Amino acid sequence: MAGFASADSFRPDTSRLRLLPIRFERLGADRFLVGNMVGDMAEMTTTELERLCALDLTPGDGLYERAFEKLFVASADQRAPQQLLALRLRSRLSFLRAATPLHLFVVTLRCEHSCPYCQVSRQSKDRVRYDMDSATASRALDIALSAPAPMIKIEFQGGEPLLNFELIRWIVVTAQERAVPLGKQLQFVITTNLALLDDEVLEFCAEHDVLLSTSLDGPRDLHNRNRPRRGGNSYELAVAGIGRIRERLGPDRVGALMTTTEASLDRVEEIVDEYLAQGLDGIFLRPLSPYGHAIKTKQFHKYDAREWLEFWKRGLRYILEINKSGRRFPEFYSAFILRRMLSDEPIGYVDLRSPAGIGLGALVYNYDGTVFASDEARMLAEMGDRSFELGNVHEHGYRDLVLSDTLVSAVADSLTQTAPQCSACVFEPNCGADPVYHHATQGDLLGIKPLSEFCERQKGVITHLFELLEHSPEDAAVLREWAS
Repeated sequence: MAGFASADSFRPDTSRLRLLPIRFERLGADRFLVGNMVGDMAEMTTTELERLCALDLTPGDGLYERAFEKLFVASADQRAPQQLLALRLRSRLSFLRAATPLHLFVVTLRCEHSCPYCQVSRQSKDRVRYDMDSATASRALDIALSAPAPMIKIEFQGGEPLLNFELIRWIVVTAQERAVPLGKQLQFVITTNLALLDDEVLEFCAEHDVLLSTSLDGPRDLHNRNRPRRGGNSYELAVAGIGRIRERLGPDRVGALMTTTEASLDRVEEIVDEYLAQGLDGIFLRPLSPYGHAIKTKQFHKYDAREWLEFWKRGLRYILEINKSGRRFPEFYSAFILRRMLSDEPIGYVDLRSPAGIGLGALVYNYDGTVFASDEARMLAEMGDRSFELGNVHEHGYRDLVLSDTLVSAVADSLTQTAPQCSACVFEPNCGADPVYHHATQGDLLGIKPLSEFCERQKGVITHLFELLEHSPEDAAVLREWAS
């Protein structure tokens, strides 16, 4: 009877290990964040990282198993790990098969608010020449419905879009008629400050399944300071509007966005409490953007990325405690990032995409028929920089716009997988490209990454979430639930 082979006969041949593509970033004196090309990450000491790179790994030492689990290494005679990386990368890029699902119609530039941080170069209430007309809307609608995405989301922007509500009514009804023979599904959102909300608007939204999105910057004094209007009652109107929508349409038919100003920085708990008081289902702790009145009034420069990160971390800690007490209430930006970190599902948030979300994720139809690659590109044009103007609805079709030299060049130049500095960055798979932001702040589509506040914020957010996932089990349970 033959004897059993020795245990050594069954040990993997570590001499045939090979290193798969990895990136790393120093977190501290003896701490590194190590990641693969699809965003899996692990924390390692200097010695562990050196051993990984030297393939000095032994089965049973812990590092060997982690390296295989995170797809940092593979056996030289195995193709499966590379195939798995390729499949996962394809899944992450699957949004390209349903291009341009979001279409923003700027139905007017008029607005009765005068917010100092407004990203749009708004016009006064009585200047009706800044309204979109039905002929322009009709051509924009044809372009939107010819996009490949099976679900088309049409969002009405301004100014204050309810100042041109009759056009919104016409677009919704016409879009529903035209979508049927094309087999398209539709979703509609009106982005409004709610000051002009009335029963007519509510009944129309109920009949046609229209969602509403508004701004709520926090408690009464902060909101009214950030979003002034004649009468000083923007908060009262917004809160009353949220209540009416929830009562007439349902609690899930209205959402709100806040914008972080200098006055917000030490009040994050009060801001979160305001959202809870209004029955909203989460909050997006959003920084200022470098466009429109936010630049003219110097609001954008009143705090930096480091100060915003401290604001966000403090807010996240408060929000996590609320969730652990039993109420589900996500911080939405964290939830987007977590979905990137914990799954390979594509996400709808265009700022976390590469290729960049401009054009491929959204098109913007300005009131005069000009088409831009993103809402930020439209805002930049109002400041005199038309670098991301793609064409006009009266002269161009969908393919003309998305295959224009302007868009193709912008997307190619900002591709993070091949961009200098991004391609070797451990955060790249979970980050995104924002060429409009970098063009606006640095005059360069790719951007000088060490000087980019976009990069500083992304690195800070991803690092903090990673550390919570790794070292705080109670917090990790909440964060994983948000991602699902």
